[in-house]
This record gives sequence, structure tokens and C-alpha cells, in this order.
Amino acid sequence: MRDYLLTLCVTAAVTYLLTGPVRKFAIATGAMPQIRARDVHREPTPRLGGIAMFFGLCAGLLVADHLQNLNSVFELSNEPRALLSGAALIWIIGVLDDKFEIDALIKLGGQMIAAGVMVMQGLTILWIPVPGVGTVSLTQWQGTLLTVALVVITINAVNFVDGLDGLAAGMVCIAAAAFFLYAYRIWFSYGIEAAAPATLFTAILMGMCLGFLPHNMHPARIFMGDSGSMLIGLVLAAAAISVTGQVDPDALKIFEGSTRQATHAALPVFIPLLLPLTIIAIPVADLVLAIVRRTWNGQSPFAADRGHLHHRLLEVGHSHSRAVLIMYFWSALIAFGVVAYSVHSASMWSVLLIVALSAVGLVLLLLPRFTPRAPRWAEGFVPPRYRRREVLPESSVPALVYEPEASEGASEERPPVPAGVNGATAIGPRSRFPDRRKAGTRG
Repeated sequence: MRDYLLTLCVTAAVTYLLTGPVRKFAIATGAMPQIRARDVHREPTPRLGGIAMFFGLCAGLLVADHLQNLNSVFELSNEPRALLSGAALIWIIGVLDDKFEIDALIKLGGQMIAAGVMVMQGLTILWIPVPGVGTVSLTQWQGTLLTVALVVITINAVNFVDGLDGLAAGMVCIAAAAFFLYAYRIWFSYGIEAAAPATLFTAILMGMCLGFLPHNMHPARIFMGDSGSMLIGLVLAAAAISVTGQVDPDALKIFEGSTRQATHAALPVFIPLLLPLTIIAIPVADLVLAIVRRTWNGQSPFAADRGHLHHRLLEVGHSHSRAVLIMYFWSALIAFGVVAYSVHSASMWSVLLIVALSAVGLVLLLLPRFTPRAPRWAEGFVPPRYRRREVLPESSVPALVYEPEASEGASEERPPVPAGVNGATAIGPRSRFPDRRKAGTRG
């Protein structure tokens, strides 16, 4: 466990330290796209954050290769090299897209090629567990098609959910943490060395996300872009493929005893098939709702709008940060709930706890509709949004008149100076007290 934590910390440190220089490089190269109608941010923000995340991945693999307890992963398996090859290819495609906006079909082809490169080096699904049947071996073509499909779906799911500051990195980090606990349990409790690569991949993935999050939280100083979202999606898919396709279910001795006992014992084996859905479930639900909504309104299913789940949370009244935290909560509830149920599937307490937390999540979703007001004696102890607002009469508000000083040679109108976003642009820092007054208002 110490070696995994050391690898995680090194990956997070390298990613964090490189994100600042990468941001300056993105500004210098003009990798700052114009704001679209569906975007939440209001000022151009540099992308290419995936560059720092890729070098964090390389640093994590390099450190793990020199650790005594993790060196066997590289000696007994070719999966780390397969992951690095596929990650390098998908990273290059993402960098080109962040800078030049390449076509969607080209990106899709690159994703399939990256998945094929990993398959050629041994990172593929060899068999899948089927309830009531047991282990079903796949042919080479079946394993290749299933692997490519899983990689492409996971990459695009992560890319689709990247709509708010810190949302994609946080959700993937949560899914990776749950996956790490599952893979580590398979490797440590059952003594199966085939689960070691997936444990290493998820530890490195957590480090990549944790190192990037401080720069990406609202207000974001830099976006990960497609170079980052596709990269972490590929690493997450590689971990799922490694456990699902390489760990033999028969080694766990799950298909023994009665049918009921075999069903409960087989749950840990089916977790790799379910855990990727923890990152796919929310964006896929958003995608289905978007297609239905646009088709119902007579629009193209591919037309961009502001009706996604994170947009709805903002419209309900949640702040940017609270909307992200709510989606974190649901991701953690699904991911860790599945893992907890796999460990104690016969216990009813885990199910009751998941139901109770789901109820708490529903209350949090509707919280802006029921904003409480604190009594006057307690207003000094609560945030300003919970205090009663006193409306002053218009006559009591003094009018402030701004009279600019006249100077010789100076024009009456000054050119507007664009404001920066707390380091999000190359123009300047953000003012701590922005002027939000409209033209013609007082004070």
C-alpha cells in the first residue's frame, strides 16, 4: 500500500507542478477557444491541461517501475507498456484537437486506433463472467471488438461530462478511488497477481486527477481539454479491461456451492462491468435526455443547447461549486455503493444506507427551493444568503455623481480594458470586487 500511495503522490505532484507552465504555454500558443453559447464560463480560458496530466502518468509509471514491490507488474505483464502506448496516441490527438479543432470522425478513428494498439500489446478482454453460465471465453475478434467498444464509450463519456470546472476530474477521481479499493481487494485478499496492473492504473489515475483539480476548480485557471478528458477516460477503461479480461473468475472459486451462494460470491467479479458505468451513467442519462428534448422541440439531436444536467442545476438555483459537489455526491454514492454491496452483499444495512443517502441527495437537489431564513438573533452566525434583506427607500440612498477630471491632451472616452479571470487570461488578474452595476444605476 505504501508503494501505491507513493506512486499516487508522485503523479499528483508532477501533474500539479507542470500545470502552471502548461497554462502559460497554452496562452502563448493561443489555445484559448472562443466562448460558445452553451459554455458556463464567461471569459476565454486556456486548455491543454492534458499535457501536464500525461507527464504525470509517465512519472507515475516510471516511479512504479523502480519500486521493489511494484516492479513485478512490469516484469510479468505487458499491460503498463500497452497503456502508455495507447495513452500517448490519444494524448497527441487530444492536443491537436485543443489547438486546431479537428473533425469528430478523426477523433473517433484515433480513439479506435489507440484501443487497437493496446489490444495488440495484450491489454484486451479474454473472457467475461456470465451469471448462471460461468466463465465464457472470447475469440480474438470478439475480445478486440468488446475492448475497442468499452474504450471508445468510456472516453466519450468522460469527454461529455466535462462541462463544469472540476467536474470531469473529480468524478473520474471518485470512480478511480472505488475501483482502486476493489482491485486492491482482489489482489491482496485473493492473492491474484493479475489484478496488480489495474490497481496501479487506478492509483496513477487518482494522482493525475488530484494534481490537476486545484487548477481546475471554480474559477478554473485552465481546462484539461480533450487531451485530458480522453486521456483519463482511456486510463479508466484500461483498468476495467485489465480486471475484467485478465482475472480468471475460476481463480476466485466463485462458482461453487448452491446457486444462491454462487450468486453472492460472483458479485466481486461483475464489479468491473459495473464500475465504468459510475462515470458513464450520469453523462449517458444526460445524453438520452438531450436527444429526447431536442427531437421533441423539432431540433437536431446534435444541436448544442443549455439543457444539460449541470445547466439545470444552475437554473434551479445552485451555485457553480454546489452543482459540482452534488454531482460528486451522486458519483460517489453509485461507485462506493456498488463496491460496498459487493463486499457485504448479504447484509441489508448496506442497501438501507444507500437508500438513505439517496434521499439526502434528493433533498440537496431541491435545497434552493427551500432556502431557510435564520432568525434575527442568529444572523451573525450564518452566511449572508440566509439573512433577511432590508430594502431601503429610494430617497434614503445617496446619489453618487462621478465627475471625471479634465486634463489637457486627454480624450474624454477611455478605451475599455478587458478584465481577466483570476489568472485565466494573459491580460491581468481578476479584481476581488468586480463592478456588477448596470449602466444608469445608482451607487
